[in-house]
Amino acid sequence: MSENYPQLKADTGFRDLQAQLEGTENRITVARQRYIRSVQDYNVIVRSFPTNFTAMVFGMQVKPNFLVDDEKAIARPPAVEFGNEPAR
Repeated sequence: MSENYPQLKADTGFRDLQAQLEGTENRITVARQRYIRSVQDYNVIVRSFPTNFTAMVFGMQVKPNFLVDDEKAIARPPAVEFGNEPAR
């Protein structure tokens, strides 16, 4: 039936793509938050007594936190273009 309505088929495909992009953005956000939390936990262990002695023996050092120069830039979704059409 969708063969008779190519616009409907294209709209469904576009909606599916939007959902996949949104899911990918969400997974990136969750992964970034987990990474930041892991680095914070690691740094606490490296700095805390008595684990700081073990950290020194094994050469473990404090790791820098995840920093972004422009927070607004990572919050903005990437532009997706299809052929010559600008992204919506």
